[in-house]
Amino acid sequence: MVAKIKMKQLFPLLAMPVLAALYSYSTVARAETAEAGAVQISRGKYLVQFGGCTDCHTPGYRFGKPDSTRFLGGSDVGMRVSGLGTFVPPNLTPDKETGLGAWTKEQIITAIQTGVTPSGRVLAPVMPWHAYAGLTKSDAGAIVDYLKTLPPVNNQVPGPFGPVEKPPIYTITLMPPANTTQHN
Repeated sequence: MVAKIKMKQLFPLLAMPVLAALYSYSTVARAETAEAGAVQISRGKYLVQFGGCTDCHTPGYRFGKPDSTRFLGGSDVGMRVSGLGTFVPPNLTPDKETGLGAWTKEQIITAIQTGVTPSGRVLAPVMPWHAYAGLTKSDAGAIVDYLKTLPPVNNQVPGPFGPVEKPPIYTITLMPPANTTQHN
């Protein structure tokens, strides 16, 4: 005698392999996505190091003793540009109060590539955004992805300061040459 199997009984038997395949596929997809994310973050770290971001944005760097506990947390040295004022490189960590934590990825990419903040302020001329303007969107995005992995550092840098203001921190003064004619 052939047993009659009702559809309600057969469904679980047929569904199990399908569910197992979907679970396996989603696990592989998540692993591939995580690997791609790790590669993107690693690329961002490389670009931050190669681009010299640490030189200006890490406290202690200008004194030869970078503070690794406040890595990219904003400088403790201002850069005085003759006739324009003094600018202190800001906190690049994802701190929401004093860093980039409240900025979107696109806002950070725009600042890196155009020198304009979300508020519309133009970054100081010492920020070499012109050099970063040619980054691909992927590379600029990798930098942002990396910055978002840093531990937040709560450090509000002072400034900017106008040309006649005296900043309460050490400064490096950038002066145009006395003779501005070009030499070959």
